[in-house]
Amino acid sequence: TSKLFTRSAAYVILVLLSYTLGYLSHTSPPQQRQLQPPSPVFQLADSPSQLDNFRVTAPCANSPLPPHLVFPTILDRVFNGSSPYSNFPPPYLSSFLKQKRIKGWGSYGAVFQHLIKRVKPQVIIEVGTFLGASALHMVNVTRELRLQTQILCLDDFRGWPGFRDRFKDIKMINGDVLLFQQFMQNVIYFNATGSVLPVPFSTASGLEKLCEWGITADLIEIDAGHDFISAWGDINRAYRILRPGGIIFGHDYFTKADNRGVRRAVNLFAQMNNLKIQTDGQHWVLDTSLA
Repeated sequence: TSKLFTRSAAYVILVLLSYTLGYLSHTSPPQQRQLQPPSPVFQLADSPSQLDNFRVTAPCANSPLPPHLVFPTILDRVFNGSSPYSNFPPPYLSSFLKQKRIKGWGSYGAVFQHLIKRVKPQVIIEVGTFLGASALHMVNVTRELRLQTQILCLDDFRGWPGFRDRFKDIKMINGDVLLFQQFMQNVIYFNATGSVLPVPFSTASGLEKLCEWGITADLIEIDAGHDFISAWGDINRAYRILRPGGIIFGHDYFTKADNRGVRRAVNLFAQMNNLKIQTDGQHWVLDTSLA
């Protein structure tokens, strides 16, 4: 009986100690916190120090080039003084190119005629060109209005990873996709070599160089990368080469990306620069003459 009592007491004491230690070491569940929605990105405009982080500060020319020197400057600095259309296409490329291959998105919207009629631009810069559908449409509009307009098409002409899954007829030679060459063939087909000149670089590096060379435009179209970061960089850099009173506009303001892509970049830029956003179809428009 004595041994049984001793064992029972020891067992009870062990259980009580275990329970006590467990109770003391137990942390109370965290209180439910009311999650606050993130602050709108637009509030950053209230802080000058934060605002500076969003600005593009690459150096630009002290004075803009006159419009009649824009094409000669591009030919000199990009193409060693000769036209890229001369003797195009070379024989080894002829069999790889279609006589014309036009494809674009929103490239024939009424916004082009509306803005060209309003601005009567001497220089247009298109940021994001692909195969040149919207650029060639703008050529037709300027011809109808009897304008002598020069159009610069800024694009690296590489498309995007996997784009050939949808454009299998765009050939590739030794890893070089022939977007640039097909674009040039399209320009030649529409007899627009005197109106359209490519600037075959990334939008970021190309826009900074245009600014450095003093090239400005009356009308700038933004239609390259559609994510926020790409659109934000393109809009900011392009705005620096827009002549006073000019118009900057672009595609994809209303898409399934909603306020996560182009629209977010446009809205933030407009607020930071006190500009009013107008829309025309899927295009956004910032008219600096209304600021």
